[in-house]
Amino acid sequence: MDTDDLQTFVDVADAGGVSAAARRLGVSKSIVSRRLLRLEAELGVQLLSRSTRGAALTEAGATFRDHAARVCAELDVAREAILPNGDLRGRLRVSAPLSFAPTYFAPLLAEMARRHPLLHIHASYTDRFVDLIAEGFDCAIRVGHLQDSDLIARRVGPVFGKFVASPAYIEAHGAPQTAAELLTHHALMQGTESWRLMDGDRIVTVRPQGRFKADSGTALAAAAVAGLGIAALPDCLTDEYMASGALVQVMTNHPPPPAGVYLMRPPGQHPARKIRVLTELLVEFFEKD
Repeated sequence: MDTDDLQTFVDVADAGGVSAAARRLGVSKSIVSRRLLRLEAELGVQLLSRSTRGAALTEAGATFRDHAARVCAELDVAREAILPNGDLRGRLRVSAPLSFAPTYFAPLLAEMARRHPLLHIHASYTDRFVDLIAEGFDCAIRVGHLQDSDLIARRVGPVFGKFVASPAYIEAHGAPQTAAELLTHHALMQGTESWRLMDGDRIVTVRPQGRFKADSGTALAAAAVAGLGIAALPDCLTDEYMASGALVQVMTNHPPPPAGVYLMRPPGQHPARKIRVLTELLVEFFEKD
């Protein structure tokens, strides 16, 4: 039984269709279909019922999916154990925030691929919080303050940020000095998130309001430069604007508390070695920074 066929079946089952699984695997739909047909022919049962809306597991497929996933996971562990010189192989699907990619994560993932030529890295850069399990990711790099979830998180480094606005905005609306004053200003946000700020040794949480929202930190920085409001952004997105004078810091007596960079993975007893290696690279990077 071909292990590529097994892994393909697991991906199709989890993604809900051949097209979505082909995107995950980085292969054509015809290759995915051929692998599924070969596996079903070898087993002598239909694993998936196919329609124009996707593919659904049959009763036999639902039973076989969990067994196939365990076999694939065990084979990955076995392959890693016998590879010389700590080489990695197989596939690593990782989600990383688009706003931080050029500075931090794209070069780091490229370096990981250079060190491990047998490893296939599929990186998805988006500021959206992906569903690791439903979308088939091995792990995700996330920045900020963690929300409650069932995922396992490892903090790999700090991130520092500021409240910023353009000189034109401050001239028109003034610069807030307190948390109460901040709530009267236009906030540039990703959604309906709350903001955290320091009040001495205490962390105060406020829920600002604003008419401009974007799912990208880069877009929020551009909106702040355009004078649309106040943004809470990491230093890597504002340093150049601060140096040129396009943005200035506000709420200097009440800055955001330091946030973190986290490697998130689905729950499980032991992370795969490729995830451990990525974690070590991230820690190494932030220790040097």
